[in-house]
Amino acid sequence: MQLHKLKDYLGQYTEWLNSRAAEKRLHYWESQAIWQKNWDSDVTDFGQMYDQSLQNSTTRRLWKREAYDPKRMLLAFIAIEPHFVHSMFSDLFNEDKETHARVDRFVFYCDQLLQQYRQQYPAKTDNSHYHDDGYGIISLYLSFRYPTLYAPYAAERQITLLQKLGAANVPLAGDFPRHIKLMRTLQNFINKEQTLLERHQARLRPEHYQEESLLLAFDFGCFIVEKV
Repeated sequence: MQLHKLKDYLGQYTEWLNSRAAEKRLHYWESQAIWQKNWDSDVTDFGQMYDQSLQNSTTRRLWKREAYDPKRMLLAFIAIEPHFVHSMFSDLFNEDKETHARVDRFVFYCDQLLQQYRQQYPAKTDNSHYHDDGYGIISLYLSFRYPTLYAPYAAERQITLLQKLGAANVPLAGDFPRHIKLMRTLQNFINKEQTLLERHQARLRPEHYQEESLLLAFDFGCFIVEKV
């Protein structure tokens, strides 16, 4: 990544944070706060807890939109195999294990559960669990659970971001481990920009997650990608 390009974008982003447009992704911070408040793997009703953890007062588009409904399918899987899904999340959130292996296992387990679901409910037309979306929803789980370690991911966005930053060896189809490193690197640069941090903090409302979060690096990356 070329430092002069990054510095230029940081300056532009700092100015942009004073605009109304800077509120467009604040729903991520609200959902992160809700997840942090509600997630408890020790509860008796794991399905209810999962449902309460993934909420938002303004939009459900992060987990429900046209031809995309991962939350509904996870709730269906929990209804069938609550203990197994509990163990899936325990594995996903185990930071002692390699991240890429964890996310791939989560998708594999969803594949298995989808087969079981379709056998149990042959009349239903569901043919996807939506967690094989290129780590989109799984990166959301990780970023909500560990705000300083992970950020939402999309391969196309990553590729464009790396290109605009002048990075070498831009992947052709995305690279989730590289995304994790990139978001943490961007956050390190952001943390040195006091005016940027103050303007970001000023846009947050009480219902938003207030502590340090890689959602800021994610938002900065989205700003760069969207720049004409």
